[in-house]
Amino acid sequence: MKHILVLFAALLSLNLAAEHLILLHTNDTHSQIDPLEKDDMGGVARRKVVIDSIRQAEDNVLLVDAGDVVQGTLYFNLYKGEVEEMVMNELGYDLRILGNHEFDNGMESLAKNLERANAQFISTNYNVDSTDIAQYFKKYVVKDIKGHRIGFLGLNLNPKGMVSEGNYDGVEYVNLIPAANAAARYLKDVEGAEMVIALTHIGYSSVQPPTDPALIAESTDIDLVIGGHSHEYVFPEKYGKGLPNQLANANGKVVTVGQMGKSGRYIGKIDIDLDNLYAKPKVEVISIDSRLDDRLDQDFLKKIDHYRGGIDSLMRVPIIQSKKDLNNDELPILNFLADFMKDAGKQIVDNVEIGIINKGGIRCSLPKGIITEGMIMTMLPFANRPTVVDIKGSDLWDVFQTMANNGGDGISENVRATFDADTHKLLSVTVDGKPLDMDRTYRVATIDYLAKGGDYMDGFTRSQWVGQNTDVIYDVLLDYLRDMNKHNKKLDPKGNVRFQAK
Repeated sequence: MKHILVLFAALLSLNLAAEHLILLHTNDTHSQIDPLEKDDMGGVARRKVVIDSIRQAEDNVLLVDAGDVVQGTLYFNLYKGEVEEMVMNELGYDLRILGNHEFDNGMESLAKNLERANAQFISTNYNVDSTDIAQYFKKYVVKDIKGHRIGFLGLNLNPKGMVSEGNYDGVEYVNLIPAANAAARYLKDVEGAEMVIALTHIGYSSVQPPTDPALIAESTDIDLVIGGHSHEYVFPEKYGKGLPNQLANANGKVVTVGQMGKSGRYIGKIDIDLDNLYAKPKVEVISIDSRLDDRLDQDFLKKIDHYRGGIDSLMRVPIIQSKKDLNNDELPILNFLADFMKDAGKQIVDNVEIGIINKGGIRCSLPKGIITEGMIMTMLPFANRPTVVDIKGSDLWDVFQTMANNGGDGISENVRATFDADTHKLLSVTVDGKPLDMDRTYRVATIDYLAKGGDYMDGFTRSQWVGQNTDVIYDVLLDYLRDMNKHNKKLDPKGNVRFQAK
């Protein structure tokens, strides 16, 4: 009997020591190296504390990222991705996929950043074989974790309409859902994967399909989705906010999906029981905040400080004063920039009638008081250039319809548009109080990204380019604001509704 009890205790001990895979995941950091001023959350040094502590406590840890590591702060403007790659290497990422912003400086710049990276990149539905970045990618990855084969896919959005034309030359988009299903089935049938995990940069509720929920609904062999792109919180209900993270696939099986918003405020932790892969994984959302500050890695901080001098100098150069806080997702700043766009167009050619700017290009807010050079560069970080086009009224109507699909973008003071609040169907457009003439040609100032059909504004691709400023938009805006300041003007834009839902 004694021997039986000893054997039972040994078996019980083995059961208690069941193996687990811990997936730590991030997405859409957008060059947010330091904590956010707005709420003091995030910061890559704090993130490192969490990652290091989990690695010390757990045996099988994989750190993955779902894209858009770059673009959004001065670190990227000044150093072109060097800082972000240093950070990702120091944190020890295992697997990564591209976001759309990794293409922002073109293929040559992307290749330099990929060369710096230690992580393995995956792209299942981008064919990059004819490009210089092909050597850094695999179509899929299979990890052997304690005798269990776990497959990973990397799924990316269609760059057309989202990435500036010319910045992804040679990259061929493969229809996502068929490619994902074929690869997942191959991983299970041929590679012997017991579980397939998809890292995606397509969004949870994006305007442009397919989305993560659509991918799950049309798949049978993808068991877990870690997403990015739409900057949404896809959390378990117990965290009190976020979108549903348990969705049914084509066979009715529940699939866990996660996304951690943006800017590194949170890191996701998914605990997978390797001895029971059919069990629902345990999901934890870890806040990256000041409670971690007493454990920061000082050597890592010194590496970041090496780059901080250039950032700080720009943040100290005053440009103009603002009479009020200007939130980047509210109308005053959107209206101001649309009017600025029209004026910037007039510096290129005569007879500019309309200014248009996309609200997605405005990346941060401006505070009341002194506005600095660095703040403006952070607000409009993209290397876009003011561009003037001549466009037929019927094609311009299509542009406005695309903007209506997005809930309205920035239009100059002399323009008004309305759309149906439920269907987003465009109802009316007036220019200088007159209805848009479908047969007339209008002269419009915008940015080259939109003029090339970015943000899915296909109507602009049928326009004729008239002229372009050789300076990037934030440099043009800085000169514009300096001139305002010279004439003792302050920022005080109005929040009147120009693109209205009815």
